[in-house]
Amino acid sequence: MSMIPVNEPLLPGRELEYIADCIATGWISSAGKYIDRFEKKWAVYCGRKFGVAVCNGTVALELALSSLDIPAGGEVILPSFTIVSCLEAVLRNNLIPVLVDCDPRTYCMDLADVYRKITPKTAAIMPVHIYGHPVNMAELIPLTLEHHLIIVEDAAEAHGSECLVDGVWRRCGSFGNVSTFSFYANKNITTGEGGMALTDDPVIAAKLQARRNLCFGAKERFRHEDRGCNYRMTNLQAAMGCAQLERIDQFLSRKVDMASKYNLALHGLPLQLPHVEPWAKTSVWMYAIMLEDSATFDAVEFSRRLMDRGVQTRPFFMGMHEQPVYRNMGLFKDTHCPVTEHIYRRGLYLPSGQAITNEQIEQVCDAVHQVLR
Repeated sequence: MSMIPVNEPLLPGRELEYIADCIATGWISSAGKYIDRFEKKWAVYCGRKFGVAVCNGTVALELALSSLDIPAGGEVILPSFTIVSCLEAVLRNNLIPVLVDCDPRTYCMDLADVYRKITPKTAAIMPVHIYGHPVNMAELIPLTLEHHLIIVEDAAEAHGSECLVDGVWRRCGSFGNVSTFSFYANKNITTGEGGMALTDDPVIAAKLQARRNLCFGAKERFRHEDRGCNYRMTNLQAAMGCAQLERIDQFLSRKVDMASKYNLALHGLPLQLPHVEPWAKTSVWMYAIMLEDSATFDAVEFSRRLMDRGVQTRPFFMGMHEQPVYRNMGLFKDTHCPVTEHIYRRGLYLPSGQAITNEQIEQVCDAVHQVLR
């Protein structure tokens, strides 16, 4: 029995041509025309002035926070329901993470909980768009303006997603003082590994550019006035990104079509299917479902039964407040996020990659029906 993978990238365009050009010309490291092209085109696509490409989305978040020069000990509010990269970026900048619960339908951060957690020490808020669905930025932006807070927007899962703000549809990645993306192999466009930070502020952009590249001196290369890291993206990766970006509309259309097929076939089962708010356009990074309470088993067993039928899945995020490593560090002992705790135990996402076929979608749905009969 062949296994339907949870994700498989699709490389149907000029990826090989552009990568071969890098090899033929010798521009295979962290400089070259594809780096410049990818940064500029992705920034324009997201409605930003500056793009700074880096080696992955995790370091994009770390650099984003670094570029803002928030004093050590400042608080950053972020969702517990997210990937560990978000929390690590906060800790590695000597900042204090403050976790909030998530909305039970969109799985994005609960803005009422955000409001409750703001203190005089709060410096920034990190909205994370989950599984392709945007955070409600129309509500979050006025809140940050009222309290003079920075936005560090994590759009790693939201390539092409949009949010309605003041009557205008804006793409995710356009909202933060700094916004970040991942281009990992399972994202809607990929460079294999890779990421990018976006901003409209030239001062922040300059810091991002310097700190991704060890802060080499402009006049004396090996004279360092600031600390940085080697977080550079290669021209090879950027070449793939350029080719992928040329087809992003096609990729996004396919994701919406995929979700429609799943929605139709799985309707009526004891599942919470993906919810889309009227102010949101989701890019359906992953097709996420959750067992209703009437199902007598949890997500771990659900996944096992699907695997037995040739369907690979991935679990929902374990909340950051329940992670053993942070509990052992003495963090989040009094933090409770009941929605995050519940959906972690009841949710998973189905095969959702760009390369999935309609036949495979039908096979997945048949397997889900068999398990939930």
